[in-house]
Amino acid sequence: MKKTSLVIMAAGIGSRFGGGIKQLEPLGPNGEVIMEYSIHDALEAGFNKVVFIIRKEMEDYFKEVVGDKISGICEVAYAYQNIDDLPAGFTNPPERKKPWGTGQAVLATKGIVTEPFMVINADDYYGKEAFKTVHDFLVNDQAEIAQYNFCMAGFILKNTLSDNGGVTRGVCEVNADNYLTKVVETSDIVKTATGAGVAKDGEVSPLDPEAYVSMNMWGLTPDFIDVLEGGFVEFLSNPDLNQLKGEYLLPSVIGGLVEDGKASVKVLPTNDKWFGVTYGEDKYAVKEEFLKLQANGTYPKTLY
Repeated sequence: MKKTSLVIMAAGIGSRFGGGIKQLEPLGPNGEVIMEYSIHDALEAGFNKVVFIIRKEMEDYFKEVVGDKISGICEVAYAYQNIDDLPAGFTNPPERKKPWGTGQAVLATKGIVTEPFMVINADDYYGKEAFKTVHDFLVNDQAEIAQYNFCMAGFILKNTLSDNGGVTRGVCEVNADNYLTKVVETSDIVKTATGAGVAKDGEVSPLDPEAYVSMNMWGLTPDFIDVLEGGFVEFLSNPDLNQLKGEYLLPSVIGGLVEDGKASVKVLPTNDKWFGVTYGEDKYAVKEEFLKLQANGTYPKTLY
């Protein structure tokens, strides 16, 4: 069986969550955290290695809550995202508190991930369909036909919104063959009476609720990690970079490759409904969703 990895970004700091480590918040009927459902779905789809990207200071607690459960059923590895882990010649501003974003997170897996991989957020529930479609893309060698031939699970915008405030999504433009042509990282997207819109300065500009969005669920090849390495130097060298809040983001890196004609990204449609914990208030709805999924037989009473 071809080796494929599930890479889970779990090192972020949830500034809007309101306390605690949201990636490790118990939300399932038996205290499961969201990423346990993602791992279950990924293993079911055929992935056979799990790589956790965490902060080093979380390691013991992380292994207690999640890692040790998984290590008995598949290969497990850890990568560590460190705010100070920067290329030679760069230093972290003393006032900066957050890591440098999802691009830096995946870059931390260099030397650990050497096979086709899917990357996801730890605090998002994606549903089963996307894991299967991305895995099929990777193992059917589509990712090896040409360099930087990637895929992305395309979620429908209206299925990814929070009832408790604005969210950030990579709003996608695709061509007639369902290949990504552009991705625009868009913040403060809210639910509206007509579907969705962007809130700014007290006004809401409408967005197409049927548009594809990126939920950071990408199917990638290991050579992309080398791209991230070089791109991080360029990012940090930008004189207009906000040193305190700027983030090196996967959608921006991949979108740039697409616009420059250096990569192709097949958008794989999924109709599954996303849910997650952007805000502390989201956890109550998430608990209800997991109860329903267990009750209807989507998941067994015990995941592992």
